[in-house]
Amino acid sequence: MSADELTRDLERAFPGDPGDLLRLHARLAAQAQRDGILDVAYRTVDSPVGPLLLAATEAGLVRVAFASEDLDAVVQDLADRISPRILAAPARLEAPARELDEYFTGLRRSFDLPLDWRLSAGFRRSVLSHLTEIGYGQTASYAAVARLAGNPKAVRAAATACATNPLPVIVPCHRVIYSDGRAGRYLGGAEAKRTLLTLEAAA
Repeated sequence: MSADELTRDLERAFPGDPGDLLRLHARLAAQAQRDGILDVAYRTVDSPVGPLLLAATEAGLVRVAFASEDLDAVVQDLADRISPRILAAPARLEAPARELDEYFTGLRRSFDLPLDWRLSAGFRRSVLSHLTEIGYGQTASYAAVARLAGNPKAVRAAATACATNPLPVIVPCHRVIYSDGRAGRYLGGAEAKRTLLTLEAAA
């Protein structure tokens, strides 16, 4: 049973004050954390690019997902790829939520969060690890990023790495564009990429 299915069952079992259900859910999440049986915590936050799902393991933030990806499907994918012991536990993600809010309101230009890179490997991970070298409000070409990652000929692979980045916004693949100025693919869609670039350019 997924966390969302459990929540729906609880809503049917406790049809009274919604606050009671929220408090119960918070207690369950805290107990799971104490018992060491919560492997992946997640929450959603609002943003100028729509709702974002944030997920974290003990190692750090492991996933940022856009609503266009189907957030229920993302949760199921995390359960399949990392652990079925996954639960909505907003308190575990206060720091990422706060830093994202600061970023979107122009108060933050870089993130200071532990990251769990397990959803990216090989050359793709190498590409992503270099993206923070692109300064806030700046852009770089896929060709330049391929060079940074140690394989100047792998421009297409660099583009794929950016397009499948499991940690968008935090790991700024939106700052990577084609040499001719085209935006390129983006996990959150072209409009989200334009919004982020415009946000940074206006600061």
